[in-house]
Amino acid sequence: MTSAMQVLRRVMLSALLLVLLGSSAVFAAASDSNTPEAASKAAPLSLNSAQEVLNKIYGLLAEYGLRVLGAILIFVIGRWIARLVSGLAGKAMKATKVDETLVPFLENLAYSAVLVFVVIAALATAGVPTATAVAVVGAAGLAVGLALQGSLANFASGVLLLVFKPFRAGDFVEIGGAKGTVVAVHVFNTMINSPDNVRIIVPNAQVTGGSILNYTVNGTRRVDLVVGVSYNDDLKKARRVFESVLAQDKRILADPAPVVAVSAMADSSVNFVVRPWVKAADYWDVYFDLTEKLKVAVEEHGMSIPFPQRDVHVKADASAASLLKSA
Repeated sequence: MTSAMQVLRRVMLSALLLVLLGSSAVFAAASDSNTPEAASKAAPLSLNSAQEVLNKIYGLLAEYGLRVLGAILIFVIGRWIARLVSGLAGKAMKATKVDETLVPFLENLAYSAVLVFVVIAALATAGVPTATAVAVVGAAGLAVGLALQGSLANFASGVLLLVFKPFRAGDFVEIGGAKGTVVAVHVFNTMINSPDNVRIIVPNAQVTGGSILNYTVNGTRRVDLVVGVSYNDDLKKARRVFESVLAQDKRILADPAPVVAVSAMADSSVNFVVRPWVKAADYWDVYFDLTEKLKVAVEEHGMSIPFPQRDVHVKADASAASLLKSA
């Protein structure tokens, strides 16, 4: 490498010397072509000027040549290291089963981060002041961050969702004030389909900024129903009827056991809570079927579900009572 640099330096200096000598000869001939004495004096002057320029070039090469070469080497090797780090990070994330949507972005982020440090180190090696450059980059980053703070908040929330995975595609959730089945989780937003098949796009900042209700993740759900019977009906009989309805449905789980209990003595009825456990996928089918079957069972066994009612008592004085009787 040293011999190559020496050859390159000699070629450059020879070319520069020829240019300087040629330009000096032309200048001397143009200034006084008829004066032999002036021409004889111009040649030594041109040689002295060329020697001074060559000395300056030697000094600059000696002072900055190695720095520039070192900066180039640092950049080349650093870029190779950045690619290596990015590749290793990608393999590590795939081995730990990080979401595939996040892997390419984190690979590029790792590569860019390492490359920034490499460029700064190369500039510092070349003798370029990096303090000002770092300050400018920091100020620009702050300005961009303030301008895109909403998008950056969504991005940060998306990274958290992809890393911690509070829900997955196919889960029925309630997020950001909306209910539906998760279609996809992206870096900036989450897409869900509502029960009536409406596509809802929720910004990730709203998802992580509130409560996340996942109705699917536990695998089972409890169906909560309230059935009222008349005060004149036999409560023990009503309990047996409700339990028999639950026992006939094979979708209802035995563990945890279903609950049938009196929950309240309301104004017009005695209310039972009927709470069976089912698989999350069977929730709505069981909910609708049980509502119908319990109503039919109450009627078939001679019981009633009373309507809200009030007893009104009218009081009248003696004269008004006599007038009513006479009428």
